[in-house]
Amino acid sequence: MHTLIVVSHPDSQSLTHMVAGQLAEGITAAGGSVDIADLAAEGFDPRFTLNDVAAFRQQEPVTPDIIAEQKRIDGADTLVLVYPIYWWSMPAQLKGWIDRVFTHGWAYEDDEGRLVKKLQRLKVHLVAIGAGDMRTYARHGYFAAMRTQIDHGIFDFCGAEVVTSELLLQTPGEALSAEVQNVKQLIMRRM
Repeated sequence: MHTLIVVSHPDSQSLTHMVAGQLAEGITAAGGSVDIADLAAEGFDPRFTLNDVAAFRQQEPVTPDIIAEQKRIDGADTLVLVYPIYWWSMPAQLKGWIDRVFTHGWAYEDDEGRLVKKLQRLKVHLVAIGAGDMRTYARHGYFAAMRTQIDHGIFDFCGAEVVTSELLLQTPGEALSAEVQNVKQLIMRRM
């Protein structure tokens, strides 16, 4: 089983990278293989350009950088996104990666007014990392918003199954370490 972990954080020493690294270690220890796509380190350009618009309209081919990202996903059985929560959503670079990579014709298409979901084989795990407390996220409806916007609005639209959708909170020491281990075990059981 091959997993693509996409991490979006500019600081390689961040909790986001630490969590992605621990997930990768767990997957390889269980006999799987892992590719980590570090969007910041790789310099992925999240800007949706006129070339992307033309590709969406199927007037021009998808650019080579996007084809390379699609091949990474095509080669994976599982996709794991690990990201910090910025303004109640994912970072712009990760959202831009989705906007540009999940193209019409590759992730989904329109067949005479009928949506064709093309990523039905893909299993997805989402790990959002927040700095608030659980009560704040619950009180403001973050969980429902995340499931509507990301789980349903992105992945269900393309047919990919969101297997886990977890929120980790930055808490001191032992508690955070235990939470990371819990999420790692949850994802490992559902791969």
